[in-house]
Amino acid sequence: WPVPRARVVCAPGPEAGSAPAHPPNYLSAPRNRPEGKVLETVGVFEAPKQHGKYETGQLFLHSVFGYRGIVLFPWQARLYDRDVASPVTEKSENAAGHGSKEVKGKTHTYYQVLIDARDCPHISQRSQTEAVTFLANHDDSRALYAIPGLDYVSHEDILPYTSTDQVPIQHELFERFLMYDQTKVPPFVARDTLCAWQEKNHPWLELSDVHRETTENIRVTVIPFYMGMREAQNSHVYWWRYCIRLENLDSEVVQLRERHWRIFSLSGTLETVRGRGVVGREPVLSKEQPAFQYSSHVSLQASSGHMWGTFRFERPDGSHFDVRIPPFSLESNKDEKTPPSGLHW
Repeated sequence: WPVPRARVVCAPGPEAGSAPAHPPNYLSAPRNRPEGKVLETVGVFEAPKQHGKYETGQLFLHSVFGYRGIVLFPWQARLYDRDVASPVTEKSENAAGHGSKEVKGKTHTYYQVLIDARDCPHISQRSQTEAVTFLANHDDSRALYAIPGLDYVSHEDILPYTSTDQVPIQHELFERFLMYDQTKVPPFVARDTLCAWQEKNHPWLELSDVHRETTENIRVTVIPFYMGMREAQNSHVYWWRYCIRLENLDSEVVQLRERHWRIFSLSGTLETVRGRGVVGREPVLSKEQPAFQYSSHVSLQASSGHMWGTFRFERPDGSHFDVRIPPFSLESNKDEKTPPSGLHW
């Protein structure tokens, strides 16, 4: 999102003259705006918080994907960063049979947020806007549902701003979850429905562990989520979703070509998965669009396991290199609870 020197948050506004018959397919960079497009002011930037947490109702721009959003509530996660030197340097052999450095987790703040629906079409090539999925509590035990426009954002990716608009974010859940109160700062406060929804779906929304590793300036961040257990053909099947973000920290353009996964189950099985790209795409990571984020799912016939692997990238000269996916655990919640019932009130 282009931001003028006055530190005003802007977004592409309506076309000058008559409204177009179809939504314009524009890019956020000013040089790519079609004829007749203008910028409209949506708010004013605040200084990012170096310490402490953002409150419910905080408006922000995502520093990487550029969408407008609003904070619902924070989560405290354990960040295992393999790029940070650990006091324990020796290699250890884990249950999955592969060597790994011992990494100590540090507490890190993430936020559950709503994405502005107006921005979803313009970030869909770089970030899935239905990253939060859950198993429905219906007769169809195979049902998998997605909540649109719900994301998890790291504290450092929040660029806070203020707005005088009483409904600054367009999202079907905005007015169900939040209400305007001009006496508060920020002036959007949680409704009882938000608190009840958070409490009810806490086991399926909460992120507890975040894993990160960088190889040749490509940083991979993985966040696993336990989704619950289903009975199938007289056996138990445990489900997880995992959200992956790929970031190019260099100026060289690279393209993801292949994925190679190893999935170890506590039942003793070791599965290998190879394939082209991820979620049907082979994203290009460049200086202008350095990141790509997606979610996927995995099931095991055991209550825990591990996943690790590599992504194969291609350089402009045709050469390839492998980027490590940090190993992460698939753990089930010890206190099994009723599967989430979705967004019924």
